[in-house]
Amino acid sequence: MIDRKTSQDLIKLEDKYGAHNYHPLPVVLAKGEGPFMWDVEGKKYFDFLSAYSAVNQGHCHPKIVNAMYEQAQTLTLTSRAFYNDTLGPYEQYVTEYFGYDKILPMNTGAEGDETAIKLCRKWGYEKKGIPDGEVKIIVCENNFHGRTITVISMSTDPDARNGFGPYTPGFITIPYNDLDALGKALEDPNVAGFLVEPIQGEAGVFVPDEGYLAKAYEMCKAKNVLFIADEVQTGIARTGKLLACDHENVRPDILILGKALSGGIYPVSAVLADDDIMLCIKPGEHGSTFGGNPVASKVAVAALEVVKEEKLAERAEYLGNIFREEMQNIDSPMIELVRGKGLLNAIIIKPTNGKEAWDVCLEMAKNGVLAKPTHGHIIRFAPPLVISEEELREAISLIKKSILAFA
Repeated sequence: MIDRKTSQDLIKLEDKYGAHNYHPLPVVLAKGEGPFMWDVEGKKYFDFLSAYSAVNQGHCHPKIVNAMYEQAQTLTLTSRAFYNDTLGPYEQYVTEYFGYDKILPMNTGAEGDETAIKLCRKWGYEKKGIPDGEVKIIVCENNFHGRTITVISMSTDPDARNGFGPYTPGFITIPYNDLDALGKALEDPNVAGFLVEPIQGEAGVFVPDEGYLAKAYEMCKAKNVLFIADEVQTGIARTGKLLACDHENVRPDILILGKALSGGIYPVSAVLADDDIMLCIKPGEHGSTFGGNPVASKVAVAALEVVKEEKLAERAEYLGNIFREEMQNIDSPMIELVRGKGLLNAIIIKPTNGKEAWDVCLEMAKNGVLAKPTHGHIIRFAPPLVISEEELREAISLIKKSILAFA
């Protein structure tokens, strides 16, 4: 007899045997296809989180799945102790795709950020001539670059940071979207880099003022400081351009990618830079057993091909304008602000009659749309970019219905 577990059975299993480091919505998912997911009872949902923008190409995209399947039957892992026949072609493809000399392949977004930090520090000593142990990197308040010890050392989120010290030194924290504060921090001659999210995703899709990135880049150049863009969440067509930095024609000195670099099929991340920066790291100074493995290489190429072939950046730009306009037209006291770029958007929820963002997300799940609150009062909306206009408008009607249920 087949043991068919219900959603509640599976939630109880996770609660009993898993660490309690997440607080998921009470939905247990068993299948995904395109912009949709289904729970174990068979209920269908619009996915409006996309695994935090990892599934830009849609769930289980056949081209990407096939690339993984074919490679997994041939060779999965060699480590970097040897060459393999997939890494070189992937490195050529991805560097030409984004316009850089070199790539350093890793697996997760947090690893990408750690790699960029090490690369920036090494460049600071070898090329800028900063005294040993004195390199500093400027970061922004309310940033999110992952949850490793070094990354939380530059976080201002008490949930991520408190109780995990001692912290890694070497960071200067300034307000986001504040060029005056950046200018003051850049006066320190030991600053080697400025690490920034072009749009702060985890902070609630905080879009900086127009021109902020371009001016920040110019200020960094004037002080011989590396402009480092964390595009793990905002990259790969999510905001209506291939990279969010492309909205202001900024080419980062170091570019960090992850999530949708694999279409959510496999953990793949990457750090891109030109030779002057990348070749500061020598053999033995950084690496990863799984970084650049054959499956990752094939998956990433397929995922990037899908972005171009299906014109996902253009689709995100077009559909994002529709989404924001429709959200702004909802007549509800709960909606305090709508903001975003492309298909990375958020609604600031004003608690009404004791109901908050979490309650709205539960109501949306009941109506067939999955999204998740961040920071308690913000709901982030990021559907797979393959969603059609008809599907988007159907989902919008369900979101409206859910919000108006609290009127």
